[in-house]
Amino acid sequence: MRIIAGTHRGTQLADVGKGDAAAHLRPTSDRVRESLFNVLQGGRYGDPLRGARVLDLFAGTGALGLEALSRGAVHATFVDNGTVAQRLIRANIAKLRREGDTRLITTSTLALPPAAKACDLVFMDPPYGAGLGLTALEVALREGWISPAALIVWEEARGQVAPPGFTVADQRRYGETWVTLLRRDQAG
Repeated sequence: MRIIAGTHRGTQLADVGKGDAAAHLRPTSDRVRESLFNVLQGGRYGDPLRGARVLDLFAGTGALGLEALSRGAVHATFVDNGTVAQRLIRANIAKLRREGDTRLITTSTLALPPAAKACDLVFMDPPYGAGLGLTALEVALREGWISPAALIVWEEARGQVAPPGFTVADQRRYGETWVTLLRRDQAG
């Protein structure tokens, strides 16, 4: 697993290889991450990375948030309550020397504290089939983590239907992974 583009392009990240069943980690593959970031930077959504504050829920290795930082985001908050994931995130932040513009919250995504500042880009990669994504999105919204113009990237085993207050902006399938991009409704 590596950073695909930007200031840290090519840097190998600490990971658990093909996944660690005991740690419940399933890192987003380089291919899916590259395709996702090509969509994000393809112009349809403006420039959602440059200057963005990023929230990486169910962060795992932190690869999505770190890729965003490499491509111009100004801050990333990682949330994961797994001890293996926390170790990997800390190692990857240190490897990229990004301690000054990152934060690791070591609690359940479903128990987020109130946000100091809302985020412009939100990555959610919940455990497939566990039904945690919608609840995590609701908690992040309630606690002020999602800005009115935020773009939400929801990775799951199937395409997602937009919950109330959101609209599906795009949906793509990469093998067994579905990526759904959501926007907040203007009235939401």
